[in-house]
Amino acid sequence: MGEITFPTPHKIIGVAVIWNDQMQILIDRRRPGGYLGGFWEFPGGKIESGETIEDCIEREIREELGVAVEVGKHLIDVEYTYDHLQVTLVVHHCRYLSGVPLPIECDEVRWVKVEDLSQYPFPSANEQIIAALRQSSSKVD
Repeated sequence: MGEITFPTPHKIIGVAVIWNDQMQILIDRRRPGGYLGGFWEFPGGKIESGETIEDCIEREIREELGVAVEVGKHLIDVEYTYDHLQVTLVVHHCRYLSGVPLPIECDEVRWVKVEDLSQYPFPSANEQIIAALRQSSSKVD
């Protein structure tokens, strides 16, 4: 008899690249002890049934960081498979509107410039997001 295999669960994650007026991006550090603990990430979370990506991002940022954002244009989709999970990261540029960023669901929050992102350890799935940000910020509009 062959080994029984189960399909890898797949989650769609709305991800926010939140910009402030100083052209800095808000990142947060995952709590130690959990999966990918201690890594930095772009905030976001799982889409709920009946929710649009934009609604998901607004809700997750409000719940996790206590700030209001305006979801803007789409940046990139990233397909990534971890050992136990397949994710699709749907990444949007967002404009910071109001509130003081608080580490409600994370260990720490920080505003950083695109060129400084390499100083922070991110999970592998985020590398494509950082590359897309570097490419888009180097373009002359």
